Amino acid sequence: MNNYMYAFWESFKGTADWTIRSILFEVPWYTNYFWGLILISLVVWALEILFPWRKEQKIIRQDFWLDAFYMFFNFFIFSIVISGVYKVLELSFEDAGVAAQSLSLLNISEWPQWSQLLIFFIVLDFVQWFTHVLLHRFPFLWKFHKVHHSVKEMGFAAHLRYHWMENVLYKPLKTFGVMILGGFEPQQAYVVHFITIAIGHLNHANIKITWGIFKYIFNNPVMHLYHHAYVLPEGRYGMNYGISLSLWDYIFNTAYVPEDSGQIEIGFEGDDKFPKDFIGQSLFGFRKGDN
Repeated sequence: MNNYMYAFWESFKGTADWTIRSILFEVPWYTNYFWGLILISLVVWALEILFPWRKEQKIIRQDFWLDAFYMFFNFFIFSIVISGVYKVLELSFEDAGVAAQSLSLLNISEWPQWSQLLIFFIVLDFVQWFTHVLLHRFPFLWKFHKVHHSVKEMGFAAHLRYHWMENVLYKPLKTFGVMILGGFEPQQAYVVHFITIAIGHLNHANIKITWGIFKYIFNNPVMHLYHHAYVLPEGRYGMNYGISLSLWDYIFNTAYVPEDSGQIEIGFEGDDKFPKDFIGQSLFGFRKGDN
């Protein structure tokens, strides 16, 4: 037990220290996720201002500051809090004899660097796509995912507006994806991190991008807007589940883009009664009767 408590504290302290050092520019620039997030956000926001898809939407849109808070809470504050829990879980698996190599299906450690990054990106994106499907398919998980879908005007910061419970689900499954690769994470994994943040921001931005023929590979704002559509095809729990890649939706027949005007209502039935503040949204899903 003492080993677990020590591991929890050391991981918690290490993550907090790294975050503080990032803010103070005391870490290598390519691993500075704090200022990297800010830079990507400012660039995509500038694109929204210069090339707005929905021209009537204000620059400081509805819930802009709430979404901005979610960005930093989910990426940094909650990550610090939960880091110790994941370390304890990791040690628990090791003590039970379950190591990363025991689930290995593919060893990419000797592959060229570019191919390591590509496989790492594809595997983790599929795991996240599958997790996203689960969030829509099961009522208990959907209650938490409603926080993300409570956005009523799309903008880049909506990308990271989600309930902290999603981290609890996503992180272990992403770890499982790494375990499939034998526990191997490419040295330049930060490249994948920044690419996925940029794509996610663009997918939620007030910009019209379809990528042409590459729309069948990469997710885009037009496709993702319909993921947030208030009205979905009959009998469907959701559509366009892609995170960075759209190809999973085309492969598994969950793609849905009937038109590209951008003038659709987003949200879900009953969202007018959904909490409008961070505390209320954080508690939503835990209270009896919430659905």
